[in-house]
This record gives sequence, structure tokens and C-alpha cells, in this order.
Amino acid sequence: MSERRYIEFDSIHNGVRSDVGRFRLAQNGIGWRSSNNQTTVIPATDLKRASWSRAARGYQVRIVLKDNTIHKFDGFHVDNFDELKDAMKMYYKIQVEARELSVRGWNWGTTDFQGSNLLFNVSNKPMFELPLAQAIGTNKPGKNEVAVNFVDPGQPAPDGVNPREVDELMDITFYVPGTVAKESENRDEENEAEDEEVAADMVFYETIKSKLEFSQMTTENIVQFQEVLCLTPRGRYNIDMYQDFLRLRGKTYDYKIKYSNIIKLFLLLRPDEMHVMFVIGLDPPLRQGQTKYPFLVFQFVRDEEIDVELNLDDETINDKYENKLQKRYDAPTYEVVSTVFRALTNRKVTVPGTYRSHHGANALKCSMKANEGFLYPLEKSFLFIPKPTTFIPHNEIGVVTFSRLQSTAGGSSRTFDIKFHMKSGIDIQFSSINREEYANLESFLRQKSIKVKSVNEESIVSYAELDEDDVDEVDDDLSSRKKRRTEAAVPIGEDDDEESPDEDFAPDESGSDVPEEYDSDAGSYAEGSDEE
Repeated sequence: MSERRYIEFDSIHNGVRSDVGRFRLAQNGIGWRSSNNQTTVIPATDLKRASWSRAARGYQVRIVLKDNTIHKFDGFHVDNFDELKDAMKMYYKIQVEARELSVRGWNWGTTDFQGSNLLFNVSNKPMFELPLAQAIGTNKPGKNEVAVNFVDPGQPAPDGVNPREVDELMDITFYVPGTVAKESENRDEENEAEDEEVAADMVFYETIKSKLEFSQMTTENIVQFQEVLCLTPRGRYNIDMYQDFLRLRGKTYDYKIKYSNIIKLFLLLRPDEMHVMFVIGLDPPLRQGQTKYPFLVFQFVRDEEIDVELNLDDETINDKYENKLQKRYDAPTYEVVSTVFRALTNRKVTVPGTYRSHHGANALKCSMKANEGFLYPLEKSFLFIPKPTTFIPHNEIGVVTFSRLQSTAGGSSRTFDIKFHMKSGIDIQFSSINREEYANLESFLRQKSIKVKSVNEESIVSYAELDEDDVDEVDDDLSSRKKRRTEAAVPIGEDDDEESPDEDFAPDESGSDVPEEYDSDAGSYAEGSDEE
């Protein structure tokens, strides 16, 4: 064996990759090459230790480097252990440790951080290992709970992978009770530190956050926007912009969002003209527990300015971003943020168009169910913000219906409702719109060739509106129908034109379901009619 230049094993997988390749051990290092010529090379001087264990695809070799980076190769047979062990000892003077995994199925154990990986041990035996470098975020969904997110629901699968044929970890939640002693940087204060304890879940959460930050430091951040107010989801976040993704870092939640998941950008001036809203559309949406947020809504003070310098050289700005960015900015914050997002995501920023409300604003105030907000009629869509953020494209609208436009018995209505009947069959309704906005809104809809329909709801009948002729006609009709039903019981010679007595009048049989003003249930009917 000492005469062999290298030792090679076939049909070996590298990490979580589905393709197989050749695993080679030589004097100067370890190498792996796939069938499509993708390679991984580990110099011999970087090796620290190695272990052998059972895996889903046969047996696995776990190699730890001196910088705590971990490489995994699986697909080995049980008969390969002796040959691999001898080769590692001969070439690199490293003893391969055979590790036994915990297969008891217990969910209670201890955690150990090795580099960017998280090991979960049960009875001093490893049960599973999580690569935190592939995590997209962490948060605290509840007391003593820490969640780690790996994949967003709805995220498209990689090329060549059928999502129905593979299983992938989306998120995992740890329950961390109790307290731990607070670590002190000054050893002279060790006795005081022993008396001070902190929540164990917070220590665990901060440790995972630091691992995520370390794994994302492979690329330097371009710029950071601090303490940005977010209306949906509510909170203040630091926005770290990298070349391929951004990070939202709050007190409770920490997210990693790829630029490829950003599909829409909006920059909208609020009607008060003091704040500017920056809206980000995501696909797949952002998640907080079971709640999904397809849109992020940030708010900036219009007069607030920022002085910031981008961590990019002039060559990168000219070549990669085609002069869409500047080296330094000293401008309103919302302008800088929208400009940086437009350049890094390569998405167009949508701004208000020609629509103006009765008071000259870009939006009109209204309510969606119990939530007040602003409806922006844009050139190709409608957008309601801040919560729930609702996007309505023009080409998906079937017809728009206006209601509560007519006067009621108590006087004219000051507000009206509008309902969007979508081609998909979904109805979206906005209420409490100022009556002064009707003319401009209807004109805008007709200008965009959107079908408009007004619904004249049945108004409440007052006593003064009752006309004697109408009452006579109703009584004559009722009497004729009653006479036909009781014709066999009427004696011959009875006056055919005689009206039926009042006590025979049956409102329930008349077919009219509109109560009179003096009826006790007239108020409840009016409320039900308005809701319709």
C-alpha cells in the first residue's frame, strides 16, 4: 500500500449533493470530482481530524479542518473503513475515529457548536447535525423557544431536482428552559458573575445569530441602514445589503432574503406628505411562525437625510452595476434606500402616476374590513397599505362596483364603498371612502378601461313616501289573489268588487320583505342592507 500514489473510491457523494463522484486521497491532500467535473480539493496542511459514522447513504467520512470548516463525504461501504483508516494514517498522520450515532429517538439532549455546524447529542452520542451556514434566519416564536429557518415555503427547487421526490428540512424549533451563568470578560469579577444568571434560550439564540452572521461574512456588506421603521411586519430593523442577499436584523427576528425573491418595489408618498412608504414584494413570502408576509412596508420621514458611503470600488460600480450606484450619498433616506434596492435587485421602482384625489394626494383613505389604510390607484395596479397589504393588478379586475351612493331616509351618505370583482372569482372590498373621491376615482377607472357598475341599494321606505295610489294598488292585488284562493267559499251574489277585510291582510304572503319605517325590525333590515 505504501507504493500506491493515491487511493480512490467511486460513487461517493459530497455533502448534500445528489450527484456522485470519485473520492481520492493522495500525499498532498484530498480531492473529489463529480461526473460533471465539479471538484473539491482539501490541502493536507488544512486537515485537523476525521471520523467515520453511519449515514443515510451508506457510511460517511466527516473531515474537520483547522478553521473548523466541515466537509462530509458519504456513500462508502462498511468494507472501506480499514482501507480508508490506513490511508489517512499513512498520508496525513490522522487517526479516523469511528463514531456511534444515537438512535434511541429521544428529543432531549445537549447542543455543541463546531464551527458553523450545530450538533445535537443524546447521551454523549451525536443524533443529528445542522449546517447553520445554510440557514436563512432565526427567531424566537415563544417563551424558551428558538427556531432556525432553512427554506422558505414556496421557494423553487434547484435545477434538476423534483421537489416531490426529495425531502428537505424547512425549520426546526428548540425548547431551551432554565438559566445559565453569565460569562464575564474580566476574570477578576468571576465571583460576581457566578451570582448573575441569564435565560438559557437567549444565550442559545444569540449564539445561533452570531453563527449566521459569521457564515454570511464571506462577502462584505455593501451598506447598512440602521433602525428602519417597518409597518408590516411591525418593528425596527437593521437592513444589511450584500451582493446577493439582504439581512433584516431585529430584536426578535433575523431574516435572510435573496434578491431573486424580490419581485416588486414601490415608492409611495403618504397623503400627509410628511412620510414616504417603501414597499417590497416577496415571492416566496416572509414568515413569522405561521404568518406569511408577501409584502414588507417600510416608512421613512420625508425630510430625513443620510450620509453614507458604499463599500464598493469604482471598478465594480462601473462594470457590475453599470453606474446605477454612486460611491457616496448625501440625500433623503428614502431616495438612497430605493436607489440601492433598484440597483442590487435589478427591479423597477413603481411610483404614483396621474391619479390625484379630491385633495390632490396620490392615494385615498379607506378601510379594508377593520383595518384603516390608503388605496393607491397606480398606472397598472391598485395597492392598499399598510395592513393587510393588498396588490390588485388592472388586468385581473373583472368589474368594479360602487355601493352606498344613493341617499338614505336619514339624509345623504358621506362615504361609499367600492368592491373589486376579480376574474378569479375573489371579491375585494374597501369601505368608508369619502364621497368627494367618487368623481376622480370613477374617471380614473374609466380611463383605464375598467368596467364600472353602480349598485342602487333598496332604500328604507318612510311614512311620508307612502302614496295612497300605491297602497290601493297593493290592496287590490292582494284582494284579487285572496279572492282566487277562496273563490269556492264565497256565496253566489256576493259583491265581486268588495275589498277583503283588513284583518285578512297577510304581510308574510305578500312577497314583500321590506319593513316599514314604523316596524320594530326596520332598523335591523337597514343594517343588513348596508352590509350587502
